Amino acid sequence: MSHIVTVQDAVTAFADFMEPTDAEVDAIEQEMPVILADIELLDAHIVTLDRIPTELDARRIRRARRRALAARVALVNQAAGESLPGGAA
Repeated sequence: MSHIVTVQDAVTAFADFMEPTDAEVDAIEQEMPVILADIELLDAHIVTLDRIPTELDARRIRRARRRALAARVALVNQAAGESLPGGAA
């Protein structure tokens, strides 16, 4: 018979050593506009969960969707510009 024990000590034992690297923090900072635009889109959808969306709600969702798409396009274009050989952007 095997005993069930908590693994909290095993999980948190290395918490001090599990900090994100500088490269990971930089990647998060580059993706932050996309993350914030997605949050705005989610907020717009959450508002309409318990009611029928009004025209104002629909416009807010469309605007948030466009901002999220624009943020993703900007991130992809930035990444593509950095990876082009010869420094051409």
